Amino acid sequence: MRIRTALFVLPVFVFLSGSAPAQSARSQERIQKEVRHELVMLPYYGVFDNLAYQVDGSTVTLLGEVTRPTLKSDAENVVKRIEGVEKVVNKIEVLPPSSMDDRIRLAVYRAVYGQTGLDRYALQAVPPIHIIVKNGNVALEGVVASDGDKNLAGIRANGVSGVFKVTNNLRVEK
Repeated sequence: MRIRTALFVLPVFVFLSGSAPAQSARSQERIQKEVRHELVMLPYYGVFDNLAYQVDGSTVTLLGEVTRPTLKSDAENVVKRIEGVEKVVNKIEVLPPSSMDDRIRLAVYRAVYGQTGLDRYALQAVPPIHIIVKNGNVALEGVVASDGDKNLAGIRANGVSGVFKVTNNLRVEK
């Protein structure tokens, strides 16, 4: 069973009938919850990073983009210690350092989280709208409450000077 989950999406679980497969599904569900918890609790995980994962049996594949190389290794290390995880495949990309990208990150942050209506998302411990900037291209990742919020975040990010392209990958809560 393969399940890919971003940190702010409610995962979809497939429960199989019978005791052995059901046990396996419960074990996989537990691993998935623990992976999410451990990743969200990483001390330097923030709004400019995006972590996602896939659970396939006892193998966890880490995905996403981070601004710090230490966050990539920290994510792998905490997931390795989870009971039932036998293998961790770390496909997290470390974004290249760039003063221009850093300027764009801050400007997009201010444009999105400074907007009335979207400012409520900034109050959470790990804000749900993640801003990923690579070579002047912006990707918005995460979850928002409505299509209006998704569109407003995309419009605000598109208005930032120096941005080449905005990809709005925000998902709307169901």
